Amino acid sequence: MIPETVGPRAGGALAAADPGFAAFGTDPWWITLIKALVIFVFLMVCVILMIMADRKVMGRMQQRHGPNRFGPWGLLQSLADGVKLSLKEDLIPRKVDRLVYIAAPMISAIPAFMAFSVIPVGPEVSMFGVQTPLQLTDLPIAVLLVLATASIGVYGIVLAGWASQSPYPLLGGLRASAQVISYEIAMGLSFVAVFIYAGTLSTSEIVDAQRPVWFAVVLFPSFVIYLITMVGETNRLPFDLAEGEGELVGGFMTEYSSMKFLLFFLAEYVNMVTVAALSVTLFLGGYLAPPPITTFWPGANEGWWPVLWWLLKFLAVMFVFIWLRGSLPRVRYDQLMQLGWKLLIPVQLVWITAVAVIRVMRNEGAPPVALGAVILGFFVVTLAALIAWSRAAERRRAAEDAEQAERMRALRDDPMHGGFPVPPLDAPHYGSSVPAEELRSSRPAAAAPTDKREEVTGA
Repeated sequence: MIPETVGPRAGGALAAADPGFAAFGTDPWWITLIKALVIFVFLMVCVILMIMADRKVMGRMQQRHGPNRFGPWGLLQSLADGVKLSLKEDLIPRKVDRLVYIAAPMISAIPAFMAFSVIPVGPEVSMFGVQTPLQLTDLPIAVLLVLATASIGVYGIVLAGWASQSPYPLLGGLRASAQVISYEIAMGLSFVAVFIYAGTLSTSEIVDAQRPVWFAVVLFPSFVIYLITMVGETNRLPFDLAEGEGELVGGFMTEYSSMKFLLFFLAEYVNMVTVAALSVTLFLGGYLAPPPITTFWPGANEGWWPVLWWLLKFLAVMFVFIWLRGSLPRVRYDQLMQLGWKLLIPVQLVWITAVAVIRVMRNEGAPPVALGAVILGFFVVTLAALIAWSRAAERRRAAEDAEQAERMRALRDDPMHGGFPVPPLDAPHYGSSVPAEELRSSRPAAAAPTDKREEVTGA
């Protein structure tokens, strides 16, 4: 239930409007400070460990060793890299817009930390004699807060590209803005199905709504699409087009160094932690124990044990980031846009319509046969759309192959086809005999030069 008004006394208003919010806004100030500090430390430790896991796991996937020199088993390598990067000389190009150039990394990093404040990692526990939920705060529109902070973070990327006054950062910023806009639409639509099924936008209440069954099972298409969009939202491989080194050198970070570069790096990994935690909250039951455990352990969801279940789910989702980065190649930018606008968004619109119809029919007591007919119709329409899309893709590939074959045939018939700077085939470089140069020495020639022609070799 969403309260109609939220005034200055947020805690009291929320508690009066919805009993689920009674536990928030009443903690002592030092409990709130401890929670905020724990969140900050957790995010920083996750960044360090995630960088190390990136390098070690991908090293094993590619049959090589990762970092193994600094610290036991190389565990301190990420810390050493961070210290080294922060101590490097801070260079600022001459023609940049200094104010925007310096503010852009902070605009990217600060919202990334704010989004984690509404993520529940456990139920109410006793902390130093105070009953408090393991969540910094909750709102009637908590999930929208995460989307808002993610949208603000992209401003830092766009401003960094614009303020650098350089073509490659500008192109990287434009790519990032288009990518985030397209994939945030699909991500927001995947949340709509969760809102319809849970009946709330509060993260803590969404977790409670998954006690019978996780939304990853009930809303499987939304879960899959969210996994795809969260990779695109964080600019990770195979969707890291905003900083593709093969095309844009370093993308929007090309002109940055030292601490400013470190802030962008930090914001990217903190965003990964946030979207992974959000996937656990919305689709994987949050801090609730998996169903097999609750069947023989009634107290699995009590006390501090739920923190362990949440952490295991969170680590599994973070491993998906590493797995995708080590397995998939980078896609082209046009393929990235086509995937977002032509596939993910249309599928989400049809899926949300089906979820809304099924939800309304269940609330009105429709017979199971009608519900089955609606579900079957949705799958038939989705399958037909996927078959049509696959055939259209095959026809497009066939047309491209035919065009390429025709181009190659024209090149075989005429090397000058298309205006390529091809030298004449009768030039000396193609193997015809030319007079060899005389030896350059101080001694006179032993004999008069002859008309003998010799082949010039590469030596």
